[in-house]
Amino acid sequence: MNQIKTFPITELGYNFIDKQYIPDGLDEYYLRNIQNVSGIEYTVLTASQLDTLIQNRNTSDNWNNVLVGPDFDATLVKNCKFYGLVRIGTLQPLYKEFHDFRIAVGIYNSTIISCDLGNNVCIDNVHYLSHFIIDNDVMIANVNELATTDYSKFGNGVIKDGEAESSRTRIEVCNENGGRWILPFNGMLAGDAFLWSKYRDDDELLQRFTEFTDKQFDKKRGYYGKIGERTVIKNCGIIKDVWIGSDAYLKGANKIKNVTINSDAKRKSQIGEGCELVNGIVGYGCKIFYGVKAVRFVMSSHSQLKYGARLINSFLGNNSTISCCEVLNTLIFPSHEQHHNNSFLCASLVMGQSNIAAGATIGSNHNSRSPDGEIVAGRGFWPGLCVSLKHNSKFASFTIIAKGDFPAEVNIPVPFSLVSIDAVSNRVMVMPAYWFMYNMYAMERNAWKMRDRDKRTEKIQHIEYDYLAPDTINEIFDSLELFKTLSVTEEGSAEVDGWENSNRKTIITKVPQAIKVFTELINFYAAHQFMQHISANEFTSFDDLKKSLSSKIKRSEWINIGGQLIQSSDVKQCKADIRSGKIDSWVEVHDFYRTAGTGYAADKLQHAYTSFLEINNITGKQFTAELLRSTLESALITKQWMCKGIHDSRAKDYSNPFRKMVYETNLEMNNVLGKLENNSFIQSQLEELDKMKASVKNIISTLKL
Repeated sequence: MNQIKTFPITELGYNFIDKQYIPDGLDEYYLRNIQNVSGIEYTVLTASQLDTLIQNRNTSDNWNNVLVGPDFDATLVKNCKFYGLVRIGTLQPLYKEFHDFRIAVGIYNSTIISCDLGNNVCIDNVHYLSHFIIDNDVMIANVNELATTDYSKFGNGVIKDGEAESSRTRIEVCNENGGRWILPFNGMLAGDAFLWSKYRDDDELLQRFTEFTDKQFDKKRGYYGKIGERTVIKNCGIIKDVWIGSDAYLKGANKIKNVTINSDAKRKSQIGEGCELVNGIVGYGCKIFYGVKAVRFVMSSHSQLKYGARLINSFLGNNSTISCCEVLNTLIFPSHEQHHNNSFLCASLVMGQSNIAAGATIGSNHNSRSPDGEIVAGRGFWPGLCVSLKHNSKFASFTIIAKGDFPAEVNIPVPFSLVSIDAVSNRVMVMPAYWFMYNMYAMERNAWKMRDRDKRTEKIQHIEYDYLAPDTINEIFDSLELFKTLSVTEEGSAEVDGWENSNRKTIITKVPQAIKVFTELINFYAAHQFMQHISANEFTSFDDLKKSLSSKIKRSEWINIGGQLIQSSDVKQCKADIRSGKIDSWVEVHDFYRTAGTGYAADKLQHAYTSFLEINNITGKQFTAELLRSTLESALITKQWMCKGIHDSRAKDYSNPFRKMVYETNLEMNNVLGKLENNSFIQSQLEELDKMKASVKNIISTLKL
């Protein structure tokens, strides 16, 4: 039986906070008065204003509790019911227009319970508006319920006075059994989510993260919902316990409950038709459209959910797009793309710059014995069409997987590999360095595209987009060590054990070619860092350059912390500082990211230098001017074959007869695809090559190499 309580009508709009939770000497409006920073000086209604309001079929339980600002035009309030303390700013005989949506300034056909309304708001046909602070120039029309409870947390994983610990909102990322849960909070970064979910053997660290979150949001009951300036809300169902920034646009949403929607004039967030959002955080500049369902989630800035996408118990990194498909219990780093209705991503850690193709089933518990498995994928993860992967599986950076079912667990430790299934022989085939040998265009263009699409205005974390970076270089070194242990056939292939949990064979192909490419890439990486360092410091001699390089001889280890590469030693120290109290808030954790980002160029240079010494099997003393010159000249050759690879991999689309057969003439093909020679990305790469040639020539001349 529904428990429907009955109270006197005179209490409607009052007693928002239970008396036991109101500090001595204060009233139920004390937090509301702190929240309202409009600066409007409210006064009681004049006799003329009151008379006009009553004539316009407005009612109030107590007209003395309806306060108004200067230039309040009572004729612009019609057919409304007011309960509790209602404060209304200036209303003038105007109308406002937004995207061809026009509405008169004023309050019409609505029920208002204990709210503060700013200047020149437009409110029409809001059936139930309760306990909200609404800023100036807000437009709201045709909303069923817009209300706030006294225990509202606006999507943050905290508890209020009197609430049980079990009432916290948790996000169960990476694992369906909840063992890697995190508490969402406004301002949470991918690095925060990773640190919290990863180190589950460190109870003290985890407790400190909970304390940080609790400290950031107090436990007091009675905070009102907020709608920022110039926000437009129309034709929505239920909006409850929601904090909305300025300049947001909500149209046709079914339900938004316990959510923070960050938005401002430069980073506008939008939520569209048929969407349902519960228990989450929406970052700045996000777009959510057309039937999206998101529950227990954090959506980082400048990301999109579209076309019926489902995001549940998951964290979505910055500058990402998910359309149509279903994502459950997953932690996703920045720059993720997933566009197809029949793809599924579950219980995974995906480390960014990733793309999930149609039909991909990543981590389905239907092909596992229990819902406690995980998939860990390094950045640049590209499972192709109709790929099915089972928990537990792990993939090195920039793994691309061709169509196929993998009924057993997989561990691919070599980066830049193409993984496929030889159906005839029933073997797993792994081709290291595939991207560089056969798809250089996509490799280079994706790095450029993701960097170009980074719309963050506050870059707290320094996201690495280059495919050659400390993480991938270290994986390349590990791969080269692995290759030394293999028995390679004359055809250049070798069989390996332990890469798939099955009886079928796993074959690595083109091992000699991969060794050559990987060795060349390490030297190219070092040369590129040397050139940047020389340019930044304007060295005039090789000796000056060499003195600036650290004498450390060991290549450092790195961790991908939410898309930001940080040395393992620094992460270890950060965790120690958190446990000791030296780092005492999420703000200070974010300061750690900033500091690491500031020092990244120097740390990356040091890593490149030690990598260079190691791959060439020399000491720092053996690094000579002649060796630097030959390294720079070799890097030019590498850049040339990269540009050729970029051109040739794209040229296949113009020469392959099966691609050309849909066109009657070359002119038709060029009009559809654009001329190959006019491809702006290829042209930009050729320009980079020319700049590199000039730079190398200048360095050789300046340093007298």
